[in-house]
Formats: sequence, structure tokens, C-alpha cells
Amino acid sequence: MTIPLTYSLRNLLTRRLTTFLTASGMALVVFVFASINMLSAGLEKTLVETGSDNNVIITRKAANSEVQSGIERSQAAIIESLPEIATDSNGGVPLLAKELVVLISLPKRGSNKPANVVIRGIHPVSLKLRRQINLIEGRMPRPGSSEIIAGSSIAKRFKGGGIGETLRFGMRDWTVVGIFDAGATGFSSEIWGDVIQLMQAFRRPAYSSITFQLRDTGEFDSVKSMLDMDPRLTVDVRRETRYYRDQSEAMAKFLRILGMSLTIIFSIGAVIGAMITMYAAVSNRIGEIGTLRALGFRRTSIMISFLVEALLLGLVGGIGGLILASFMQLITISTMNWQTFSELAFSFTLTLDIIFKSLIFSLLMGFIGGVIPAVKASNMKIVDALRSH
Repeated sequence: MTIPLTYSLRNLLTRRLTTFLTASGMALVVFVFASINMLSAGLEKTLVETGSDNNVIITRKAANSEVQSGIERSQAAIIESLPEIATDSNGGVPLLAKELVVLISLPKRGSNKPANVVIRGIHPVSLKLRRQINLIEGRMPRPGSSEIIAGSSIAKRFKGGGIGETLRFGMRDWTVVGIFDAGATGFSSEIWGDVIQLMQAFRRPAYSSITFQLRDTGEFDSVKSMLDMDPRLTVDVRRETRYYRDQSEAMAKFLRILGMSLTIIFSIGAVIGAMITMYAAVSNRIGEIGTLRALGFRRTSIMISFLVEALLLGLVGGIGGLILASFMQLITISTMNWQTFSELAFSFTLTLDIIFKSLIFSLLMGFIGGVIPAVKASNMKIVDALRSH
């Protein structure tokens, strides 16, 4: 005979306090586990969504980021001549942008603590290559002027980043004439201005990168092969999504390692707590176990019943931890992008994969904490159990 599921559920409800305390400990561990994974997923999402699979980005060979890259004007002219570059449907203008990326230090609002910020010199075509950009306040900077637009994250967090304010860098004063929103992408943590003016201000003779849209996304391999074999060029050719995924890889890996280390430490305590709870349940129900055996329930049924009880305990903790972790999506944090050494703002992101992994992890904690007490309960002899009762 098998013991019904309601039996295990009823026993958990009978011991409300111990069930709550043990499930709370498990919920805390699942909260840490899910939050770290959400942090990693949020970082990856922010950087990967910054790019478009239709766009190709070209940087100097072996440069890890645009900040470290440099492409000479003569090389840019060769790349511009590629027939595979898409053109604007209105005027037939090639959808290619030669851009400059530099870092400056700006003080944060409230604390005056400085942090690195990306300055991007853009081409008029740059906005057509980034459809996620939306000007939410003000206007675009005039070409040839000392006007800039700031990402929404910059406007909120840095002094001088608001519309109408002035920033000084490159030995010049720059006026913020617009604020743009780039959604959940890294562009929201950048400042944009005219590429020619910024190259003059920072005395940069070369571009940092060239981004263009392919006429046909399937032509990427042939374009990459052509540019790689050209002896006049020393460049890396990547899809924009691949480039930004590489940007997030090191930081995301660090977060996963840190999260796993913390989770393992906390989970040991949670498993011990579950084990103590289940041992107490076995000790308090010795007579009940003997009665079940006398009624004909097999050892396996009793063991499964206690295991189900422990798994339910883990499931309750897992659901509680996920509910707590879900509120982390309301928080936006900033950290340093290890590839560009600039500050990047992003949010926690809860995915179905994280929910699944968190629930599996909570069930695993419940199973490990309950398996030994369950085996002990199933191995009790009928006579000894009834005598102790």
C-alpha cells in the first residue's frame, strides 16, 4: 500500500513553526541563488541587446573593446567600399557609421564620487543602425557643434548629464541638448556627440570602430573572410551581438562563480536545518510509524512518505525564495564593465530558466536533508516502534 500525499502535507501543517523556520532558511538560500543568476542574466541581457544581429562591428585586431581599438582613415575607406553594405531606402546612403569611443570621468549626483563614462562620437547614420534608441527629451545635436545627448541612465546618475546642463571634457564645454532612452541596453549609459568634433577635441586621428548593416545577413561569413584576408587591414570582424556577448562574458562568469560559492555555503546550513527538522519528525512519530507498518504499509512507502515531506518543504522554500527574488527586478544597479572600464547600469532579470533551476535546487536541498531521516524511519522494526509508543 502507498501512503497518500495528504498525509505528508498534513504533517507539515501540524508543525507550522518548524516548517516555517526550515522553509525560510531554504527560501533565503534560493533567494541568493536566484538573485545572483538574475544579476548575471541582467548583465548579459543588457549587453547582448545592445547589439543587432544584422549589424557588423569592426575593431582593431586583438582589441577587447572599442576603447582599445583604432582604425585608420585609409582602412575605413576600404571597408566603406564593400558592396554588401545595406543602404538607406530613402536616399541610398550606406548604413555605415565610423565612430569614436573614449572614456571620461564624471562625478555622480549626490556623492561626487567619480566614475568612468563612455563618450561616443556618432555619425548621422548611427541612429538608423540602432533602432532601440528613442529621443525622449530635447533634440539631436547639430553636426559640427559642441552639443551632446545623454543616455537616460547618465542623466539620472551623473552631474551635468541633465538636459540644458554643461559638461567639460576634451578642453571644451559641451551642452546637453537631448536625453535618449535605449531600453535595457548599454547605450543608456553613454553620451553621444558629433564624431568629427570629438575626434578634434580628444586629438584622435583614428576611429574606434566601424559599424554597418549587411544588405543580407547571410553574407556575414563571406564579408568576414574577405576582410580577414585583405593584407591592408588588421581588423576583427564580428556580428554586433557577438561583440557585446564577449563584453559580458568575463563579468557574468565572475558573478556565477561568486554566486555558486555563496550558495554552497548557505545551502549547507539549509540542508542541516532540513535534516534536523525531519529527524525531529521521525522521533515524534515513532509510534505512528509502527502503526503504519502494522497496518501493512511497506518500508518503501514510509521512506517515500518522509521524502515527499522533505521535498514539499524544499518546494515551499523554493517558491518563497523566488517570490522574494522577483522583487529584485525593480532595482537598477551599476557596475564597472571590465572590458571598457566604464560604468554600466542594468537590472536584475528573472527568466524561466532561472525559475526552473531555482526550484530544482530547492528540491535537491529538501531531498538531501530528508533522505537519511527517511531511511531511518523506514528501517524501524514494528515491535520496537510500537513499544516506544
